[in-house]
Amino acid sequence: MMTVQQLLSILSSQKEELEANDLASLVSRYEESLINLDSKMAQVVIGVRRSGKSTICEKVLREKVEDFAYVNFDDERLVSLKAEELDTLLEALYRLNGDFKYLFLDEIQNIDGWQLFVNRLLRQKIHILITGSNSKLLSSELMTHLTGRHNRINLYPFSFSEYCGITGVDTKSYSTKVRALRKNALDKYLAEGGFPELISERNRVGYISGLLDAIINTDIAKRFKIRHKDVLRRMATYLADNYCREFIAKNVAAEFGISDHTAENYYSFLKQAFLLIGINKFSFKSKDRIRNEKVYIVDTALATDKEGTIASENYGWRLENVICVELLRRCKPLFHDLFYYKSASHEVDFVVADGGKPVELIQVSYDISSLKTRNRELNGLLAGAKDLRCDKLTLITFDTAETVSMNGHTIEIVPAIDWLCRR
Repeated sequence: MMTVQQLLSILSSQKEELEANDLASLVSRYEESLINLDSKMAQVVIGVRRSGKSTICEKVLREKVEDFAYVNFDDERLVSLKAEELDTLLEALYRLNGDFKYLFLDEIQNIDGWQLFVNRLLRQKIHILITGSNSKLLSSELMTHLTGRHNRINLYPFSFSEYCGITGVDTKSYSTKVRALRKNALDKYLAEGGFPELISERNRVGYISGLLDAIINTDIAKRFKIRHKDVLRRMATYLADNYCREFIAKNVAAEFGISDHTAENYYSFLKQAFLLIGINKFSFKSKDRIRNEKVYIVDTALATDKEGTIASENYGWRLENVICVELLRRCKPLFHDLFYYKSASHEVDFVVADGGKPVELIQVSYDISSLKTRNRELNGLLAGAKDLRCDKLTLITFDTAETVSMNGHTIEIVPAIDWLCRR
């Protein structure tokens, strides 16, 4: 059992480290507007490790309130902390901070039984901010113990517009020079991704390797008691190399000599840790929507900077992946769902649905200068529009802007640098 004095020492050093951060140069992020510090509900920011969850919470708190208490549970000195010691932790927090009304609990999923502690603090009218890096654990415990008392905010690595903001690229001007600079920035973003710390990191491979180790060993293997971590790691690398494709458990299982059930479990764990994203196939029958998934990676850096892999130069897949993550950013606050659509003869990359009804079909193609490619993408949208009874059709490319009228439908062809900077 840890003493108040031991906890006080740890919390003091954490507070000093936090206060030393310079937030003046940080780019504003859309998700900041989704955090409501006046709410009686816990504000829960979840996402992949190193996506900036702690920073965004700290930024919002320091800009809007005079003082707050802080605990970072992703600290080796707190690794053995038990739920029954949380009262002692609370005493240390009051000793350090005095009476506080705002409490920031960073990576709280590391503590078993945290949800009961948070529930009690909410009843005491304390405003709580929580971060976590495991979707399954937070979701199950939030639903069980904080039903109706939490506001969940999904955070991904930097969007393209945020990447432009942090690298000093203008996203508003339409001058020839500025548009060319935005295209240059998009080329870099497609290759380098948007992990905040990675923008200034020279050892990119080492950074991504360390990130994968933390996710595999801490967020997955330790939590789900997985013995064959090497298989999980190799499967993660394999799926990150084969993104923008459907997940077929029996094929993955055969690749690694494991059962279909184990392949499905490992895939689920990788999604729960936000390393991978699964997009369901659209069907008007709800039971059919869960049968197929298309795999995406949370950030394209995972396709570029892994050890022992040769990164694909397929910028079409990279652009599709970037559009997928951006659509998720935009869909969740609107309570819209994201799917893909596939029939025997055609496919639509993304279906945005509201209450089960398709409201927009989106196709992504890096380059449509080839007549064959152009016709394939446009005809896929038209066929999808007929099947799904949807009139809003969009084709996102790297560099083409055009409005096309075909078969009674209007298709907007929009450059990615414009679409990604819309809000």
